[in-house]
Amino acid sequence: MVKISVIMPVYNESETIDKIIEKVLKQDIHQLIIVDDGSTDMDMYNWAENLFGLFGTLSIHEMHKLELIFSEKNQGKGASIRKALDAVTGDIVIIQDADLEYDPADYNKLIEPIVSYPNYAVSYGYRDNLTIPNRFLTWFSNLFTHTKLFDMETCYKAFRSSVFKLIQIEENRFGFEPEITAKVNKIADIAQVPISYNRRVIGKKIGWQDGIEAIWCIIKYNLDFIDRGRKLFKDWRVFPTDVDRRGKVRKLNNQYIRNARTDTPWNS
Repeated sequence: MVKISVIMPVYNESETIDKIIEKVLKQDIHQLIIVDDGSTDMDMYNWAENLFGLFGTLSIHEMHKLELIFSEKNQGKGASIRKALDAVTGDIVIIQDADLEYDPADYNKLIEPIVSYPNYAVSYGYRDNLTIPNRFLTWFSNLFTHTKLFDMETCYKAFRSSVFKLIQIEENRFGFEPEITAKVNKIADIAQVPISYNRRVIGKKIGWQDGIEAIWCIIKYNLDFIDRGRKLFKDWRVFPTDVDRRGKVRKLNNQYIRNARTDTPWNS
């Protein structure tokens, strides 16, 4: 059975942290790695209080899957994911935000392309009704990556661990999303599956400055890839680059797995 490791960066999410931990640990996962990125709304006492409260709803076995990493100061989402990678022991890595916008019940759908089809080492869960900034950033990223991603900025990204660990994450903040998309696209096909999404209006931590940073990262990690390629990966040849380039659409439980390189249907 495939082992799933979930990485959850946390920064000032005291209102939702207990609920999202419970939702994640109720899934069939191997481990949940939480990185507290210098939160100011929770200290060690608050963490202990939240975790103690979960013992009423979660079993000892489920709680045993939980691992905590603390940062002394806030560095950002990319830095938190980079810090958690050394602790990953599962076969597949899923990125999970600590708010309640994304539903862990979608994990099985998200990893299905990786589990079922050897060509896929990466899977993105795409949202409907994207905001205009997200649509623009996805479109702009697609121009450089020559893909047809529906949602580049989505939190729900799943990776085969062996592939994810090849990539050296350089961005500390939300620039992680365009960076990882640019780098992964060079070594693997990206599958796309539809997911549920409950957008929150209050408490969003991303601002217009992050949008400017994302544009810069799209340019930086795509145009500069060839010259810096051997520095970006620990072993350039570990994962094959001659993957199938044909556009694929495969039916899965009345949903579609779509290849990001092209949105043209292909029947096998």
